[in-house]
Amino acid sequence: MDSRSSASLSDRLRARRFRLIYETFPDITEMHVLDLGGTVSFWLKAHTHPSRVTLVNVSDQHSPEPWMQCLVGDVCEPPAALQRESFDLVFSNSVIEHVGGHARRLRMAEVVHDLGDHHWIQTPYRYFPIEPHWLFPGFQFLPTKLQGHIGARWPLTWSGRVPYENALADAMDVELLDRTQMQHYFPGSRLVAERVMGIPKSLIAIR
Repeated sequence: MDSRSSASLSDRLRARRFRLIYETFPDITEMHVLDLGGTVSFWLKAHTHPSRVTLVNVSDQHSPEPWMQCLVGDVCEPPAALQRESFDLVFSNSVIEHVGGHARRLRMAEVVHDLGDHHWIQTPYRYFPIEPHWLFPGFQFLPTKLQGHIGARWPLTWSGRVPYENALADAMDVELLDRTQMQHYFPGSRLVAERVMGIPKSLIAIR
């Protein structure tokens, strides 16, 4: 898979995901959405957008749009100011697999439940054959040392070619989840699979 076909697939999946979001929450254009770990570019690519979006990310971001507010913070321990806000939907896209271990994932799930009555939490599915960050078959099942060596040399990685120690750290940062784990973190949610060629590629906890 070359970078152009990968980008094209990513664009198609993003468009399909937006359609599912709009079908699930048809009044999203009137909602105040809290996006945990999100990016400005994600929402700017949407054909329509919520009434308000509040982003929380460890990286400092700036939005050109007045309907989008960017806050610097940890999705597992978000800024205290958010407790005074009212959110119609808590949203997260490919973040929970990065927060660092079971306890941190459990804490993020608590934040999701505390800050909104409705949520949409998406994560790549552990057993999809192509690991989504490295676009390498079965990467998630390889020994960690081998992941580091592949990550340092494989041209399709999310971070590009980097020194071995950096690639090793990137590999250790990602823990893909399965259905049982997602259902554990979001027990009252409907679990939806996004599929590619009939195979689950990602999981979405929806309430």
